[in-house]
Amino acid sequence: MSTAHWLFGDQLGPHFLTPGEQGPGGHGPGRNAPVVIIEARSVFRRRRVHRAKAHLVLSAMRHRAAELGDRVTYVRAETYREGLREAVGNGPVSVHHPTSYAALRLVRSLPGVRVLPARGFLLPHEAFGAWAAGRGGARLRQEDFYHWIRRELDVLMDGGGPAGGAWNHDRANREPPPAGARVLGAPAPYRPREDDIDERVRADLDRWEREDGIAFVGRDGPRRFPASRREALAALRRFTGHRLAAFGPYEDAVLAADPVMSHSLLSSSLNLGLLDPAECVTAAEEAWRSGRAPINSVEGFVRQIAGWREYVWQLYWYFGDDYRASNALGHSAPLPDWFLALDADAVTARCLATVLAQVRDTGYTHHIPRLMVLGSFALQRGLDPREVTDWFHRCFVDGYDWVMLPNVIGMSQYADGGRMTTKPYTSGGAYLHRMSDLCAGCAYRPTDRTGERACPYTTGYWSFAHRHRALLAGNPRTARAAHALERLGDLDEVLRTDGRWDEGPP
Repeated sequence: MSTAHWLFGDQLGPHFLTPGEQGPGGHGPGRNAPVVIIEARSVFRRRRVHRAKAHLVLSAMRHRAAELGDRVTYVRAETYREGLREAVGNGPVSVHHPTSYAALRLVRSLPGVRVLPARGFLLPHEAFGAWAAGRGGARLRQEDFYHWIRRELDVLMDGGGPAGGAWNHDRANREPPPAGARVLGAPAPYRPREDDIDERVRADLDRWEREDGIAFVGRDGPRRFPASRREALAALRRFTGHRLAAFGPYEDAVLAADPVMSHSLLSSSLNLGLLDPAECVTAAEEAWRSGRAPINSVEGFVRQIAGWREYVWQLYWYFGDDYRASNALGHSAPLPDWFLALDADAVTARCLATVLAQVRDTGYTHHIPRLMVLGSFALQRGLDPREVTDWFHRCFVDGYDWVMLPNVIGMSQYADGGRMTTKPYTSGGAYLHRMSDLCAGCAYRPTDRTGERACPYTTGYWSFAHRHRALLAGNPRTARAAHALERLGDLDEVLRTDGRWDEGPP
């Protein structure tokens, strides 16, 4: 009996089917192995997933099945376990290492399933483990990892040194938006066209809501992100050929009317497995070497893929499943109902209302609104980090457990106490005012920390600093904020003002 190969819904690119080296042993499915894809409704019952995300994942799975034709057995079932039994009975099955602890436990519990090394990433776990062990107890900082992986893979290198003469081009990549601009003016991103598969997906989601009691959050407008290998490659070509050059300087800037600016919009394609990170990095490096994009923009993009995405993936497995229980700050407040429902209309603060509306309508906003608007709000309000992680997981089209756990627990909420980052990432309204146009026309003033027009982020910042003064004072990167509290003559009034936001904006 031939061994079937099981593809999860985030393993949809050709590199999940080709034999070849991937870690020790050089394992891979046979070149013509039968393929199994399982659409499990239980995935959508467990959490209230964004409707656009559900649409994208199902569309991508069904597009892959259409590409594979008679080679694939596509099963729709309540659970993966039931679907696999229907597809292969007791026959042997191979599957590449899944991307979550829950999925890995599942496949290891099933008889006859052989787990192959992970694909869709740049390094095997063993290589990262060896690097971490060689640190001699030093913290596993992202910048150190980034230098190492570029050397290890010879990415954006000239001889033994970094291409362009520097590892880090952040100084050129931290510009505020152009003064007076409503939009950045970058060439438009690739946008796919929906087809009959999308029409059937939307009809099925409607039926699930109507008849099966499955509830979603957010809106399912026209599909905005690739659902096939062909579309993903077109999106990559569009970015590296037309949008990458302008990416770097404004990658941390935010414009209310231009939520995508010059960002790649490739994260969902990478996380569905439609693109391999190595080909994205190679395409960007080729754009620089051919003179089509400057080094700062290319380095900024390479850092996102090789320096951050890979780092997050490796830390997810290195830290272990218990990492999700981290809560060093002791935050336990429940998520407000309006936040859970993506009810942007219930929010007065323009920055938060704008970003919530973007998530509601598209399941996407770029990394700065995620960190400095959504994440900072959650951190300042003391929301339960596990609930915040789950919210990000289910509300973003590129959200997966491995993505969101380190990004939220470690980066956004500082719930791990500094295992991943050197400080909590939060700010008052002044940062948002400097790096965005979100404060224009807002009912609140970013500079006001008391009074009726006090900015919730400004009062929230000082309230957070007050609650965690001892922790901040002991950290060289945050000690200045802790000491500034001593000079804040109106601190009591600031804390009373901040209390207005505990139940959400008025």
